[in-house]
Amino acid sequence: FGMSLGASSQHDTQNNSRQRVLVVDDDPDSRQLSLDVLTGSGYEVQGAIDGAAGWEALQTFDYDLVVTDNHMPRMTGVEMIAKLRASSINIPVIMATGQLPVFEFARRPWLTPDLALQRPITNDDLLAAVRQILGHGGKSQGRDEPPPQTNF
Repeated sequence: FGMSLGASSQHDTQNNSRQRVLVVDDDPDSRQLSLDVLTGSGYEVQGAIDGAAGWEALQTFDYDLVVTDNHMPRMTGVEMIAKLRASSINIPVIMATGQLPVFEFARRPWLTPDLALQRPITNDDLLAAVRQILGHGGKSQGRDEPPPQTNF
């Protein structure tokens, strides 16, 4: 299935490539809902159980966008963003969390995500945010089978 390593550009708009989103959330229900909503809208989606697993996935696969919670074991969303910003991985981040770390963002503005959503959010809120960052959205390529979902 379409897991390219390193060769694809960050914003490949060719019709045969679907936009890849990594969802990082330690709450299994919340993560699965996000995966279902984005998969149903034509995105290729993978899930990670916390920031550390998300960081592993980001070093292994190419993504067009990360949607992350903040308060997670092993590594928070802010810590994952810090690692991203310090690396050569240039990828937009949406943080969807119950309590946005606004003081952290004020103190270290380079850690501010591209978009921040205060939970609770609706499926429409999530889709609108993803489309705002990625453009019109993932288009289904008429494949009969659903795209693979991987939880790290």
